[in-house]
Amino acid sequence: MRPFEGIKIIDITHVLAGPFAAYQLALLGADVIKVEHPRDYDQSRDSGSDRALNKQKMGTGYLTQGSNKRAITLNLKTEKGREILKQLVRDADVLVENWRSGAFPALGLGYKDLRPLNPKLIYCSMTAFGQDGPRGEQTAYDQLIQATSGMMATTGTPEVNPIKTGSPVIDYATGTMCAFAISAALFQRERTGRGQYIDSAMLDVAFMLMGSHITSYMRTGHEPKPKGNRMDRASSQLYQAKDAPLMIAASNRGQHERLFNAVGRPDIAAQSDDDERDRLYEQQTAELQKIIAQRTADDWEQHLQSRHVPAGRVRTLAEALTDPQLEARRVLHEHQKVEGVDGPVTVPVSAFKFADDGPSVDSPPPRLGQHTEEVLLALGYTTTQIAALREEDVI
Repeated sequence: MRPFEGIKIIDITHVLAGPFAAYQLALLGADVIKVEHPRDYDQSRDSGSDRALNKQKMGTGYLTQGSNKRAITLNLKTEKGREILKQLVRDADVLVENWRSGAFPALGLGYKDLRPLNPKLIYCSMTAFGQDGPRGEQTAYDQLIQATSGMMATTGTPEVNPIKTGSPVIDYATGTMCAFAISAALFQRERTGRGQYIDSAMLDVAFMLMGSHITSYMRTGHEPKPKGNRMDRASSQLYQAKDAPLMIAASNRGQHERLFNAVGRPDIAAQSDDDERDRLYEQQTAELQKIIAQRTADDWEQHLQSRHVPAGRVRTLAEALTDPQLEARRVLHEHQKVEGVDGPVTVPVSAFKFADDGPSVDSPPPRLGQHTEEVLLALGYTTTQIAALREEDVI
């Protein structure tokens, strides 16, 4: 039995962070019902590099975190749509939404509105800046939070900055943090019997990702500068091997010694005092670069790793995805068939494994509104009533 089997989650989210949070819980057994407007649906459905899939409302942005969910359409701007949602909430465990601050309370669907219907409900709101404060009503996406938080200013080189990270790290970190928060609230409910309101902000998550920078700055006043691929120690940074870049991450003194012994420079290995490593940074960097340039990156990776020195060739995504370690870890799942999609679809699963009953993919991402009739029939609606709701643009 997976951790969240029997837990019912109403997922009224869009784009990346919200759907990813619900997806992680679905992988662990939760019954996640994805709620979308019939026409103004989750914009990730038409986002991604496969234009044909976008036209089918099955874009790769959506497919990435749509598995294990049921999908219904509801127009929450209609009274009947809101009434259906309230019926779903009565026996739900969690509701998660990531719309503009104040949007759901304005519809009469805020936590204070729904709590009387279900005192055990865990209600998670995900916004850019949180529910309060001077920025509370502002909206943002991943790249804007990277800019606003100071993260972009620390990314790049001294000559070329600021730079956005290549992946939407704020979105996925926010989704992960909210999955953690919801899990904690469910555990708390086991002890108290009461529901909970979760106020999550992307900006807060960005600051958590820069925690060590913040503590250092608040203590010393030294602004973190973009360093590119150069680090504080010669033994832990990027070097150009004979054919490709090689990242060496020998950060502590023991690894420093093993690195320079492995490359035939025991004299530099002996320079392990922190002050000495600082003083000799440029000299050690120059010496190491000359040595690394003599062999291929793959040769160095094997040689150094065999001596317990963290090192690896810089790989493209295409190369990284062929690494046999990926299959050993079962990080990806391939759907052989997804309705409305030609050919197989590969999606990420979770970044951890359980010995028993851990995260797994059971069903492919659903089409827009695929389970609307199934869910409404379970609520007691007749097929005639469901047809009328379609005519009235409620579903």
